[in-house]
Amino acid sequence: MLCSRSYVTLEYSRSAVLGVMATNANTVICFIPAQDKFSRWEMVQLHVKRGDESQFLFSTTVDVSVETLTQQVSAIYNGRLKVDRICSEIPELADHGVSLPPNMQGLTDDQIMELKLKDEWEDCCVPSGLAEFKKDELGRRSGHAPNQKIKEVLRKTVEEAKALISKKQVEANVCVTMDLVKEALDQLRGAVMIVYPMGLPPHDPIRMEFENQEDLTGTQASLLVIPEEEAQLWWASKELQRGKKLQNYVGKNEKTKIIVKIQRRGQGAPAREPLVSEEEQKKMMLNYYKKQEELKKLEEADNDSYLQSDWSDRQALKRQFQGLTNIKWGPR
Repeated sequence: MLCSRSYVTLEYSRSAVLGVMATNANTVICFIPAQDKFSRWEMVQLHVKRGDESQFLFSTTVDVSVETLTQQVSAIYNGRLKVDRICSEIPELADHGVSLPPNMQGLTDDQIMELKLKDEWEDCCVPSGLAEFKKDELGRRSGHAPNQKIKEVLRKTVEEAKALISKKQVEANVCVTMDLVKEALDQLRGAVMIVYPMGLPPHDPIRMEFENQEDLTGTQASLLVIPEEEAQLWWASKELQRGKKLQNYVGKNEKTKIIVKIQRRGQGAPAREPLVSEEEQKKMMLNYYKKQEELKKLEEADNDSYLQSDWSDRQALKRQFQGLTNIKWGPR
């Protein structure tokens, strides 16, 4: 008679070691890490691109609806752009201080005095430690910058935030999640709060980005952003319709990796992926070059000079038996 056992699965912390413990003859308790609970199912990997440029990897399931998938992918895509915009502004904050009010930007000192304009946030939005004055040649920022030691806090944080959402994560086979994007934003927000404990003025682009009040009208950055309601995902020259599920396109095999392209609605279908990758093309060109070099050598060696070689002499064996080899005339 077969013995039936009951299995009890307990969710444990990530640091737990996978294993089983038999408590009695009929019960086996299995401990699994909490984050591994769905790892066997979440196997579909999306390589998200914009045009021909890689963006990030995203993990999901075949059962997800295209509507939800599009929202998740576009949120991460736009979140990465936000992190990039903040990271590009923070070096300016470190070098030239907080942003001037819009009515003072681009004006010379004489024009500001003539118009009797005053920055109301200049006295309260000061960096921690001793400030240094470094005039902004573009006239966008006040010039009251943090000292060199405090600047390093901002610069180091920018590098760490960029690394979290870097496109190099694709090569490392690391999937990017919205939690990673939020972590990068939190790191940047924390660094700015350390350097400017009193906060930034409300018109500073960094603060506006943190509060989701940024105005990108007329900028190059506005062309990169894709609103969630206008986002489309394409795979194999097909648009993934929002009313369907991912499995309607890729099947029910969870162990799948596909390349999807994110596009704004109305821009048409993106260009198809090349049949061979850039790396494969380089290998093919290298192989072709080697073959060409071999053919050149064969053409150069296509003559009768080999007939003078010892190995091509048909009478060599006969002369060897007769002792007629290595015969020299003249005194030795």
